[in-house]
Amino acid sequence: MVQFSVNAQRFDPYKNFKFRVRWDGKYVAGVSKVSSIKRMTEVVKHRDGGDPSSSRKSPGRTEFEAITLERGVTHDVEFEQWANKVWNYGSGLGAEVSLKDFRKDLILEVYNEAGQLAIAYKVFRAWVSEYQALPDLDANANAVAIQHIKLENEGWERDFEVGEPGEPSFTEP
Repeated sequence: MVQFSVNAQRFDPYKNFKFRVRWDGKYVAGVSKVSSIKRMTEVVKHRDGGDPSSSRKSPGRTEFEAITLERGVTHDVEFEQWANKVWNYGSGLGAEVSLKDFRKDLILEVYNEAGQLAIAYKVFRAWVSEYQALPDLDANANAVAIQHIKLENEGWERDFEVGEPGEPSFTEP
């Protein structure tokens, strides 16, 4: 049975700007944006023959939407190395895909304003379906170069071992 700890003092929802991404047991440097994690379940409509005026609905297949990670371009090669496991240019006919390890499980962690881990989700069997090494380059722009990977996945679940943290309080001297 899943148990939730309740922080009776917490009223505000968590913010969307304190998060980290982890795979292969380490945090991925510089991730600045993660798309939403979303699942959709198809609706199967059916009707009883004796009831012509209405239909019934039941759940069908569930699909998990791809997750996109973005970060500024640096010398870190984590995105590129993972993307190359799906298709590695020049590796030779029949050796383009690293079948043994092109999929990874990853963890998305959300932190509260005090930097305490508040929520985590485990994403299963993800693989890179799209990799953008460089964005459009523009000599007249004043922006950070962003790269991204799009991760197909076979599902995700909340990590209920991560409980709601007790929030710190400053005391007056």
